[in-house]
Amino acid sequence: MAESLTGLDPFTGRPLSVTVHEGLITEVGPGPADATGWLAPGLVDLQVNGYAGHDFNARDRTVEDVIAIVEALRGTGVTTLVPTLITAGHHEISAALRVIASARSIDSRVRHAIPYVHLEGPHLSPEEGPRGVHDPAQIRPPSIEEFADWQAASGGLVGMVTLSPHFEGAAAYTRELSGQGVHVAIGHTHATPAQITAVVDAGARLSTHLGNGAHAMLPRHPNYLWTQLADDRLTCGFIADGHHLPADTLIAMIRSKALYRSLFVSDAVALAGMPPGRYETPVGGAVELSADGRLGQVGTPFLAGAALGLADGVARATGAPRLSLGDALRLATRQPGRFTGGRGVLTVGAPADLIQFEWAPGELTLTMSRVLAHGRDVGP
Repeated sequence: MAESLTGLDPFTGRPLSVTVHEGLITEVGPGPADATGWLAPGLVDLQVNGYAGHDFNARDRTVEDVIAIVEALRGTGVTTLVPTLITAGHHEISAALRVIASARSIDSRVRHAIPYVHLEGPHLSPEEGPRGVHDPAQIRPPSIEEFADWQAASGGLVGMVTLSPHFEGAAAYTRELSGQGVHVAIGHTHATPAQITAVVDAGARLSTHLGNGAHAMLPRHPNYLWTQLADDRLTCGFIADGHHLPADTLIAMIRSKALYRSLFVSDAVALAGMPPGRYETPVGGAVELSADGRLGQVGTPFLAGAALGLADGVARATGAPRLSLGDALRLATRQPGRFTGGRGVLTVGAPADLIQFEWAPGELTLTMSRVLAHGRDVGP
């Protein structure tokens, strides 16, 4: 049976009505004059390491952990997510891929939510700063043979790879993966402008959380940030939680790339969605999650990961100068949706992934009142 959802369009502020039937959007048009709340596509997150105490990267992760992450994130409005596996040994990555593939095979809701997996590493910079918290012992050059093993282990589930272009074989690797339909992103790098341009020429089209996973101090020019900002072939991901990038930096970078070459990611770790407090983690050791969502390494000024979700990032970015709610939502729906087969849009024929939510200027998150994934109620 068809059903119509109504709310205010975040892009125009006008009443909107969306009709769904059998998991698809069948009609989009004006809504009733008394419509309240906001209505938008479901959020699309291209970078999720974990959530609500569950970790895609944990050695003991299970199918149940994968399902739990999907369900928890749907409650926050994320209807499409890309599990992100960080630098690890070959067999550890294979094992993680098999678990995610198994979860997709047995649960249609997970299969709809997870289009593919993102490998953030192990082909990253070994240098302090760009490497971030990735294990230096496991950093290694890209290998077509290793990638083929991962695809065989997961049934071709790897759909995005983040690498540093400084490796000698980075351009050839990028060309091969791009030819297979895999998105290649630049990140955690100390590469020269020429090395970055070479992998872009070979097919790289994304930058992973630009401005983070970088040296604390850089030459004024040239440097790897300017090169990625200047190349119109690259769409740049940004963590908009208010902790990873100051508001001025975020807005300046988005202006440089323009909205249609920018997108938001959460880069959420397992402690995202957990209560404030001190925790022990396998990677960061003793960490403290503050009430404002900052996750820091105890006794240092350093961040220990991202602990806010995409809905939080949208709300906080909307508080930045000259970024409207509609623009911020576009960066968390349509823009990342370009890399997931066209998700994140309200158009006839698109999957009925929808969110109804409350938000007012100054609020630090979007409060979900209803979430649909493929036409089915899934949250909050």
